[in-house]
Amino acid sequence: MSVSIPAVPAPARADGRRVSWYREPWPWLLFIPPAVAVVAGTITMGIAIDSFDGVVSDDYYRQGLAINRSLDRDARARERGLSAQLRFNPSGDRVRVTVVGDASAQGLLHLQLVRAARSGDDQDVELTPVAPGLYEGRLTQPLQGRWHLRLQDGEGQWRISAIAQLPAERAIALAPTPLNPAAPEEPKWSVPGS
Repeated sequence: MSVSIPAVPAPARADGRRVSWYREPWPWLLFIPPAVAVVAGTITMGIAIDSFDGVVSDDYYRQGLAINRSLDRDARARERGLSAQLRFNPSGDRVRVTVVGDASAQGLLHLQLVRAARSGDDQDVELTPVAPGLYEGRLTQPLQGRWHLRLQDGEGQWRISAIAQLPAERAIALAPTPLNPAAPEEPKWSVPGS
């Protein structure tokens, strides 16, 4: 025994003509929001996969220890009274650094140019002594934008730094990172009538 299911007729207009579902506006108004959400989710997933920034690290403890070493290097630079003036030549391919204070460096200095937004643009410039307290080095490419500048000795005993917008026409001052002032004491609660 076979059961036949009768076909559901298409809805009819007031004038008696039959209308297909896709010619009605209501199904489209119901389908569009989920379709837009699927497309937007796909685009967002593609952006997330293509632009992995590597913020989460597996060796966070080791990185924390490295931060402590960096703070120690800043403290040593403060103890030695170190500061520096950094200038770029007009074409932007060479840098000259004048160091003031007890640098105690017989050899090379290292200048790290770090771009927060793109780690692929970072440069490590080796600075050779030209005169007492004066060092020069060559950049691999001219720099533009906001950069973190870190100057340190060859052994990594001290470090001074600055943040600069490049290219810069004036000298850039580098200094040890200042100590954070102690947090202000929280005000005491006063209870009226006590």
